[in-house]
Amino acid sequence: MGNREKVVVIRDLYKSFGELEVLKGVDLDLYREENLVVLGRSGTGKSVLIKIMVGLLQQDSGSMEVFGKEISKLGIRDLNEMRLKIGFSFQNSALYDSMTVRENMEFPLVRNIKNLTKKEINLRIEELLEAVGLPQTINQMPSELSGGQKKRIGVARTLVLNPEIMLYDEPTAGLDPITCVEINNLINEVRERYKTTSIVITHDLACAKQTGDRMAVLLDGQFGALGTFEEVFPHAEDQRIKSFYDYNFIHS
Repeated sequence: MGNREKVVVIRDLYKSFGELEVLKGVDLDLYREENLVVLGRSGTGKSVLIKIMVGLLQQDSGSMEVFGKEISKLGIRDLNEMRLKIGFSFQNSALYDSMTVRENMEFPLVRNIKNLTKKEINLRIEELLEAVGLPQTINQMPSELSGGQKKRIGVARTLVLNPEIMLYDEPTAGLDPITCVEINNLINEVRERYKTTSIVITHDLACAKQTGDRMAVLLDGQFGALGTFEEVFPHAEDQRIKSFYDYNFIHS
């Protein structure tokens, strides 16, 4: 991957909360149009890494560069501009219960992009709902949708601002196996269609295997393994990685 453009460069990143050391010298490169899966048990710092990337937390030391800019040094205006390039698909879909699907999709558009006509807004919403396979839901309320449908609408709403980087937080959590496969396929389709670069945070190795070009496994505050699925699993010698694999594919 040496010749490909790096869109995120993380070097020697540290983050603690009081006495709790979460990130202890993290190094990572994310390449354009790559799907990178970040794996790790709860509390290992996966979400902390993402929050630093979008400026919600600041590292104690080290650097986090996105599109060549150190996030911790950006002023509020530049940070907000950067955030528009980064789409966050939340674990719970984060749809507003009081709004229809159309209104949920309209909200970030109207808030962030001025001077759009009603026709332009409608075309964008209809195109994205078509892309996630749910054009018929446009006037439905979130309460009328299944878990899988909410995930898809959440992805569509994230795409509405045309981000360059997609962050997926536990995209298959709480879904049945068939819907999990559909969401994994959607992540791959989004990359192909919209040329996105993605970080997929998950515990689910089936999701990791289906969506990830590379796996990055967080162990004790650092990436203990980095490579393709076959390079990291299933013949890992590190017992912590082996037990992660066994839990997903043998005991589940």
